[in-house]
Amino acid sequence: QVQLAESGGGLVQPGGSLRLSCAASGSIFSITVMGWYRQAPGKERELVASISTDGVINYVDSVKGRFAISRDNAKNTVYLQMNSLQPEDTAVYYCRAYGLGINRFDSWGQGTQVTVSS
Repeated sequence: QVQLAESGGGLVQPGGSLRLSCAASGSIFSITVMGWYRQAPGKERELVASISTDGVINYVDSVKGRFAISRDNAKNTVYLQMNSLQPEDTAVYYCRAYGLGINRFDSWGQGTQVTVSS
């Protein structure tokens, strides 16, 4: 099993920046993909960005050019650098890690609130 611990959310003004961190522990050898999702009030949870163990990265169109996902393998941590934040980015952000094949699993973090407001 893999446990995830998120940090870095908060309140920021439009145009500002935040960096989210997600530290993985436990059976980290089984991780295939780590990613960030978000859920705004009244909306479905959506993928924001993901990164695989072989470095394949995906972003939702609305954050391309503003957000950047990266990973530090030595620290078993994934980061989401969020720049040029807008009110529509306000949501609870969740870290997710999953593995495929015989080590299949799916773990979620507890979520961290990001609020963009003046």
